[in-house]
Amino acid sequence: MIIGWLKGEVLSTGADTLLINVNGVGYVALAGSSLLAKLAPRREAELHIETRVTENSIQMFAFESDEARAWFVRLTDVPGVGGKVALAVLDALGPNGLMDAVTLGDAASLTRAKGVGKKVAERIVGELSGKAPPLGRFGTLPGAVHAGDKKAPVAAPSGARAEAVSALVNLGYQQVDAARAVAAAAAQGANEDDVSALIKAGLKELSA
Repeated sequence: MIIGWLKGEVLSTGADTLLINVNGVGYVALAGSSLLAKLAPRREAELHIETRVTENSIQMFAFESDEARAWFVRLTDVPGVGGKVALAVLDALGPNGLMDAVTLGDAASLTRAKGVGKKVAERIVGELSGKAPPLGRFGTLPGAVHAGDKKAPVAAPSGARAEAVSALVNLGYQQVDAARAVAAAAAQGANEDDVSALIKAGLKELSA
């Protein structure tokens, strides 16, 4: 049985792990510091889980969205990138930041992640460049970390960007060029939640 999602009461958090009680069973999962900071003991949380099974161990990695989990899987497909390194990259950049780095060929930004040197960063960018962003298990899903606030789930961060890229592709631009233009627009300060602003800024990038 592979666990892909957990909902329960957070019992405790550590430097890189969390313990969550699900119907009387305590599950330990590895997680990034940004996620751990959002979790509070004795509060409910919903987490997307990637389970890794080897001959010697079973490890679970926790994420606040299925998009982040999907990027984790994509990262671990890169030769030499294990679970902890992939988790560190996502913790440092997030899905959008990682997508920008790959799209713009910005390997230097990946070296902000703990344990990622220049060679590994360049390998990640080289391996992932030109590939479409990964989808979740059932398409893009919203984030689900509540940390006690059931009215404020964390939304999947790439919706507006995806719409902007799609609009530019519909205008006749290549997918890779459209994605690069939108990433550059966002990096230069365009409102990431405003599809129209991203499209306009993206068109400026493409015409430059």
